[in-house]
Amino acid sequence: MSEPPGRPLAWVVGAGGLVGRHVVAAEAVTGSEVVTTEVPWRDEAASIDALTDAVADLAARRAGRPWTVAWCAGAGVVATAEEALESEVRVFAATMRALRTSLTPEDDGVVFLASSAGGLYAGSRTPPFDERSDPRPLVPYGRAKLAMEQHVADLVRGTGLRALLGRLSNVYGPGQTLGKPQGLLSQLCLAHATGRPLPVFVSMDTIRDYLYAPDAGRMVVRAVDLARLEPPGTVVAKVLASGAPVTVGHLVAEARRVFHRPLRTIPVGGRGAGQVLDLRLSSTLWPEVDALASTTLPAGLSRTGADVLARVTSGGPLDG
Repeated sequence: MSEPPGRPLAWVVGAGGLVGRHVVAAEAVTGSEVVTTEVPWRDEAASIDALTDAVADLAARRAGRPWTVAWCAGAGVVATAEEALESEVRVFAATMRALRTSLTPEDDGVVFLASSAGGLYAGSRTPPFDERSDPRPLVPYGRAKLAMEQHVADLVRGTGLRALLGRLSNVYGPGQTLGKPQGLLSQLCLAHATGRPLPVFVSMDTIRDYLYAPDAGRMVVRAVDLARLEPPGTVVAKVLASGAPVTVGHLVAEARRVFHRPLRTIPVGGRGAGQVLDLRLSSTLWPEVDALASTTLPAGLSRTGADVLARVTSGGPLDG
């Protein structure tokens, strides 16, 4: 059956990840046709081939419809080695080049990049950080995100597309990969499920913003809709955060209260590279998007904890 004329098309890259799967769900609710791609991420050349083929498929499908490319992929974290991150940036750059060559002047497209507020603003001054703050990454992870943002900007300048740089805070929620060295909130849930102590490598006074993944998915889709209304050739940076920052100490105490049991933590001491004390975030743009961050920390903790406990109890995979 052919798609109804004008039905929006959304290609979500990284649809199996925490942010990507919720962007897929939010796009589906709007009635968009959602397409995804299996990518062999461990093989750089094969990844580029798969994504280039997917761009060609997108070009064949769009047929004059408004479309979105939502790049939600990314295996890197703050501690990832620079070589692995450089490969990730090369794959992204190749995809942007393939996209450029497939365009026509009539294209009504928006490119969304899931970027990292923490990675970009780690060396910035005077929190809370918002869209006007000058990004100053401290580690390769943040520099890689900044390079990817630049590739998006180059694409837009060369084509007249519109783009949205979504600078996300710490996203958490059911289904998060637990094997990666990230996600303190989900690791707290894992400590609750297993009874094991959790090493804490940062000060209990460290301030972070935690955004519930389903809220993040809805925020991305709404922000893309607003970016589509901007003039052609516009790149919009938008901080996507809960706006309710908490200290690590408060997070641990809240987890103990929600789970009705003590949680053992082991302060390791010292801060790793890129782990700054204060990463409060705010936004000056599109308050209607910010309003979608409606899930409270206790509610999000409870749902994430129930998901992790069910996965541990069933013996199922902990990698999402």
